[in-house]
Amino acid sequence: MFVSKCLNVNEKGHLTIGGVDTVDIAGKYGTPVIVYDENAVRDNCRAFVRSIDKYYGGNGRVLYASKAFSCLEMCRICSEENMGLDVVSGGEIYTALKAGFPADRMYFHGNNKSEDELKYALENNVGRIVVDNPEELKALSVIAKDMGKTASIYMRIKPGIDAHTHNFIRTGQIDSKFGFALETGEAMECVKLAAETESINLVGLHCHIGSQIFDIDPFVHAAQVMMKFIADIKSQTGIVISELDLGGGFGIKYTEEDKPAAFGAYMEPVSNAIKASAAENDIPVPFVLIEPGRSIAGAEAVTLYTVGAVKHIPNVRTYVSIDGGMTDNPRYILYQSAYTVLCANKADKPRDSVVTVAGKCCESGDLIQENASIQTVERDDILAVLSTGAYNYSMASNYNRVPRPAVLMVKDGNVRTIINRESYEDMVRNDI
Repeated sequence: MFVSKCLNVNEKGHLTIGGVDTVDIAGKYGTPVIVYDENAVRDNCRAFVRSIDKYYGGNGRVLYASKAFSCLEMCRICSEENMGLDVVSGGEIYTALKAGFPADRMYFHGNNKSEDELKYALENNVGRIVVDNPEELKALSVIAKDMGKTASIYMRIKPGIDAHTHNFIRTGQIDSKFGFALETGEAMECVKLAAETESINLVGLHCHIGSQIFDIDPFVHAAQVMMKFIADIKSQTGIVISELDLGGGFGIKYTEEDKPAAFGAYMEPVSNAIKASAAENDIPVPFVLIEPGRSIAGAEAVTLYTVGAVKHIPNVRTYVSIDGGMTDNPRYILYQSAYTVLCANKADKPRDSVVTVAGKCCESGDLIQENASIQTVERDDILAVLSTGAYNYSMASNYNRVPRPAVLMVKDGNVRTIINRESYEDMVRNDI
């Protein structure tokens, strides 16, 4: 039933997270509410760091992909766990700086960074800027020159890998809004352009082949393609690329059908491929970075809702309406994402009902899950949707002027708020 070791059922038959009764949490803090187990998040951070240290001999770094879930407390945790940050906007940079995160451990991504964002990154000495296209390279060089700075950059490369995942979250193939293509010669042309551009220092390459990937082979293949390109760069230009960011995309367990591999099961074959390619092509093993986001935070949180109406339509379906929906979790409407759903106050009971979990928005498509097997529920029961720690709060909106939920963290039996629940006043704060 459970997608994470941080979940369990207590003697009352209630779902627990980090040993704390979720029904008690819902009663005290209200719903909808997102609840993380801090120890489980930290365990994942440490497992990735140990793995990259083991297989690269300390010659690497784990970056947390902030877009999965960014807030002050997550930045603090990542800083304490000696990680870097993958940031994709001025807002994510600002959040990290506000949390005291070291700017030199930030890596700034994005396919259309604004001039203001590029200036902001340079002003604050962000460690690396991941350049996505020739126009951005030219704009960055002018901005850096005007500021009297040299921008240390990566180039984002499309390695042409089929990641076997949803079309909306495949980013490594040639038909993508992200990065430079290898097949057309565009990538090599821009390497040469970067090399001769004043105020630009090309130090590394980046790739990302997609998200929620369970197969290991695509990651190995991507590493081989990238190392071959590093070798080609050296042979054609004499430039030795010293850093290689292989992105993220590691799958997590949303349902019992999902079978993610252990972190080391990915890291070992990829590191072997990199070392073999380095030896074969007479190039140094680069400083290797990875960017887990979902696999750090995703399975270590649940969202709690209160059940409202239960609507039975004979021979059609049963709708279970909750007090949240697409405003706090748009992933089903975007990707048809599968989730495990259960009744938190009846977690020890059989899941004997098949229902559609419906949100409260004035939108027919506002669904969290269809054909979900859960316990028989009634009004005022507490519904739990598991594995909602990534791309949930970060994608939340105020559609229908619905306030975004509170976010809590559980640690060693204690619960604390890390993001306050929005008020109606919060929503009109910028209105004029």
